[in-house]
Amino acid sequence: MSVVLVVDDEVRIRELVRRYLEHEGHQVLTAGTGAEAIDVVRRSAVDLIVLDLRLPDISGEEVADDVRRTSDVPILMLTAKIDERDRIRGLEAGADDYVTKPFSPRELTLRVNAILRRGKGALVADASRSFGGGALIIDETTRRVTVRGTSVDLTPTEWGVLLALATQPGRVCSRYELINRVRGYEFDGYERTVDSHVKNLRHKIEADPSQPVIVQTVTGVGYRLGLPRDC
Repeated sequence: MSVVLVVDDEVRIRELVRRYLEHEGHQVLTAGTGAEAIDVVRRSAVDLIVLDLRLPDISGEEVADDVRRTSDVPILMLTAKIDERDRIRGLEAGADDYVTKPFSPRELTLRVNAILRRGKGALVADASRSFGGGALIIDETTRRVTVRGTSVDLTPTEWGVLLALATQPGRVCSRYELINRVRGYEFDGYERTVDSHVKNLRHKIEADPSQPVIVQTVTGVGYRLGLPRDC
């Protein structure tokens, strides 16, 4: 059973989301303010956060920033904002996905389940992969990434992006292909939101994020893993 924290200042929305998620077998915690949400995360083991951007005390982006200082728990943002820049800021704050209000509870539940599935990963026979002479090691069994000998914590979406690129090192993945492979379902939002996740990923795995070696940009096309797989 997964524990999902729903953060929204509207009781009606909290209870609506609670009903749908509990019907899927999830345990649901709720919070009506940003401060309350931060307190719940610090006191409880939460598997995913559904987070409204507009809260009465502090913004959802600020809550995400605070959570990301200590946790890589996946975050699904609820936003009534229609400007792409607002969504990008949310993703750069550490959100894994977003749903725009008014939303379909069934769609939200689908996205929650998809994020949780990605986070659990899959056991495979060839679970551990090494790239660039051991510079990058990806272990799918433990969902652990090691870069230059140091273990790196990734959000589920960052993990999905890296794993998708590592499946075929050197092959270029378009933004559309990459975001759909990572989501696990058709994503009708902005393809360029993947750029925000790549930016966050690079800050964690690149020696110099401004000159990436591991996740490289192919201008006008997409991204590729720049390290060859070790034999």
